[in-house]
Amino acid sequence: MLSLRFPIPVENVLSPANPRHSLSYTSRNQTHLFHSLPLHEPKQLQQRSRRPRATSADVGLKEQEQDLNEEASVFRDSPEEEPLPEGLRRDLMPRHVAVIMDGNVRWAKRRGLPSGAGHEAGVRSLREIIELCGRWGVQVLTVFAFSYDNWIRPKVEVEFLMSLFERVIKSELETFASEGIRISVIGDTSKLPTSLQKLISDAEEKTKENTQLQLIIAASYSGKYDVMQACKSIAHKVKDGLIEVEDIDENLIEQELETNCTEYPYPDLLIRTSGELRVSNFLLWQLAYTEFFFAPALWPDFGKAEFVEALTSFQQRRRRFGGRS
Repeated sequence: MLSLRFPIPVENVLSPANPRHSLSYTSRNQTHLFHSLPLHEPKQLQQRSRRPRATSADVGLKEQEQDLNEEASVFRDSPEEEPLPEGLRRDLMPRHVAVIMDGNVRWAKRRGLPSGAGHEAGVRSLREIIELCGRWGVQVLTVFAFSYDNWIRPKVEVEFLMSLFERVIKSELETFASEGIRISVIGDTSKLPTSLQKLISDAEEKTKENTQLQLIIAASYSGKYDVMQACKSIAHKVKDGLIEVEDIDENLIEQELETNCTEYPYPDLLIRTSGELRVSNFLLWQLAYTEFFFAPALWPDFGKAEFVEALTSFQQRRRRFGGRS
């Protein structure tokens, strides 16, 4: 099931949709529709459009708001569809792609830049992958933006990331809304700054009817906690006499997981960058039959060519889901 960039021949099968999905469902512990990503980037970084690789000249931390407006044109000027790269098939495109965006800080350190520059550079890669997903028929993109375990990181880095979220929402919400991108957020958002929680709520509400692409941002998210809170919710329902123990099955648990915000809660493909070979407490239940692709590139260096390679590997695999054929 794992791939270290080695293609595996044969046909592919996509994961089934969630038959119990409801767009109007709202979990009791978190909001489910949010947006986060693109952020201001320096002019040097803009020159990386359709970039092959990021360099130290790409990032500085001084030019901000005017660059945000220019970067938004990446979405506005893009056609809705484009021919797929050679070798890719639209009918075998994964419905749900999940990404662990790893390597921002290492990217910055290798260039003698502050860690914030790496996160800024990573936003560029995220923009590009969002755009490609929308064009190529991926229906759900889930990105691991901030782990619950990341709260132990240096305060200055955490504060920078929270500020980054806010600037991204403020600058890109209108563009995302007009491009048909629905924003969802999963995780313990109660730990986020109050101002960020308000922005998330506004973004979710504004984009809730969009259907071109669902962008799920995992922020302050823990796979272990996700399963635990689902179990607690079911236990309370049993205690209150709403359900019987015999009613508990996979579908019931699925309804209580934070990914109940999407029609396709199980990722078909998980991509992790930076060469690390682990899932880091991300979507532990949902990844049961997900295909993995581990890319050696650091996240700021992950672009169209690397995404095509991951998708090509996925489309060459045979997904058995426990069977033999």
